[in-house]
Formats: sequence, structure tokens, C-alpha cells
Amino acid sequence: MNWKGFLRLAAHTQMLPILEGGEETLVGGQAVMEGVMMRAPHSYCVAVRRPDGQVITEEKPLPRVSEKYPIFKYPVIRGIGTLGQAMSLGVKALRFSADVAMAAEAEKQGKTAEPGKKAGEIPGWAMTLNLIFSFVFFIAVYKFIPLVITTRLQQSFPELSNRIAFNLVDGVIRMIIFVAFLWGISRWADIRRVFEYHGAEHKVVFNFESGQPVNVENAQRFVTFHPRCGTSFLLVVMIVSIAVYALIPVDTFAAKMLVRVLALPLIAGLSYEMIRFAAKHRGSLLALLTAPGLWLQRITTQPPSNEQTEVAIIALEGAMKLEEQQGGELVIA
Repeated sequence: MNWKGFLRLAAHTQMLPILEGGEETLVGGQAVMEGVMMRAPHSYCVAVRRPDGQVITEEKPLPRVSEKYPIFKYPVIRGIGTLGQAMSLGVKALRFSADVAMAAEAEKQGKTAEPGKKAGEIPGWAMTLNLIFSFVFFIAVYKFIPLVITTRLQQSFPELSNRIAFNLVDGVIRMIIFVAFLWGISRWADIRRVFEYHGAEHKVVFNFESGQPVNVENAQRFVTFHPRCGTSFLLVVMIVSIAVYALIPVDTFAAKMLVRVLALPLIAGLSYEMIRFAAKHRGSLLALLTAPGLWLQRITTQPPSNEQTEVAIIALEGAMKLEEQQGGELVIA
């Protein structure tokens, strides 16, 4: 893998929390490179369209994390388990789509695979390095940089010595960086294609939830903004983190930075509960807190073509077919 391919994969990895949607009791999905991953409670399917138009799929069982580990049935903790599983599944789906893309490129260039390997397959070390790079990038951009900026502002504005004011400014800076990053990366044609598949995933999920027959024509009638989306989730995470950081009595830069890393699971669990409640009670006060996430999906979702929507439907049908084979009750209307 060359450096351009690594950066492309790293960009897609950064998008995983933004593109992921759904939970273990519902149908959800995620956009990947030239495709969509759809998941049901006990199965998932990744569908990717090759340059020649052929759609390649991969279906596998997906046990509920709460069934495997009962502790993840409890509020807050269930969010940590579900999101951890979603991220792990997202990495697998992204790697599959990247392998399909690299295999197609290898065929185009006439390359042959080494013994025991597939043509164009991403090396394990490259994927591991990519995940490490993505995590460090996340901590640096959304934790370290906002904290540095706010700490320096505190030197000029003594009012920021107040813990609530400090963390409020820190949170606002974090959200500005987040929105700026999304807007900037959306200018990249490759990522814009992913956002179109993200829109296709949302439309097909809405189509399924409506009870209408799932087809391209029906799916295209729905909007691309869905409350159970990673974009909404990350924005809620940033709002919740302001309150959590303000409640933890630490004052040194090192301690604040440590809290920002160690409190991630707690913040994720609390945010998950808010998103879950808001999705079920769309007229509630908590639902208002998720509204900015829906607005932000104007960047992270784009109107898909019929061909992209078709790929999302193929992924959903693959997941549901495997779900039925395992005794699942959900069926496509």
C-alpha cells in the first residue's frame, strides 16, 4: 500500500463514527468505500460495487454483545458495548470494501497475488497502523488542540478560571473544529461519494422502517437525515462532554488531558442513552439536543443515485436473509 492509499484509508477510518448508525435491537448501517454495510440484530452484510458494475457482498452472523455479555444490558454500559461492537464491525466492513477496491485496481494493472494472499488485499500491519494513526489524530484534534487553545485564552481572560466557563469554551472550540473538519473533508470527491452512500443507507433504513416494500423508487422518496446517525451521536458526545468535564474537579493541564481520554467510555455511554431516547421520543426535550446533528447531516449525507441506493438495498436484503436463517423475526416488508 502506498502513502496515498494509506491516507485514503485513514480518511475513511476517521469517518467511521460519523457514518455508523443503528443499534443492536434495530436495523442500521454504515457507508463504506463504494458501498454500504447493513446490520440486523444477529447478522450483517456488506455490499460493494466494483468499477465494472458488479456488486460483491459479504454476509456474516453478528451475535448481540448483550447476549454474549449480560452486563451490557444495563443503561450506559450497554452503550459502551454496542458502540464498541459497532466500531469493530465498521472496521471490518471498511477493510472489506477497501480490499474490493484494491483487488479491482490490481486486476486493472495486471498484478497477481502472492501465494496465500488475495490480489490487492490490505496487509494486516497497514490496517493496524491506520487505526493507531486515526486514534492519535482524534485525540490530538478533538482533545489536545481545543485544550491548548482554551488554556492560552485563560491567560488573557481570567473569567475562564471558572470550571464551567472553561469547559464551555473548550467545547465550543471542539465543535468548531469538528464542523470545519467535516466541511473541509467533504470537498474531497472520494469522501463525497461515501456521503452519497451514507444518504442511500439512511433512505433504505427509513424505507424499511416505514413498512413499505423496499425498492429504489420507494427509498428515494425518503430524506437522508436520520436521528440514529453517527453524525448526531458525535455532536451529542461533544455536548455531553462539556457537562462531564465541568463536574470533574481537576485544574492542571495534564489532569484535564487525562480526564478527556479516560472519560471517553462514560461520555459515549451517556450520549448513546440520549440518542436512543430521542429516537423513540422525537417530541421530547432531549430530542431537541439531537436536532443540530440532523442539521449537520446536510454535510455528511448527500442525495444518492439509484445505483447507490440499489447497493444499500442489496446489503439490507443480505443481512435480513441471514437474520431469517438464524430465526430472526424481522422481515423486509
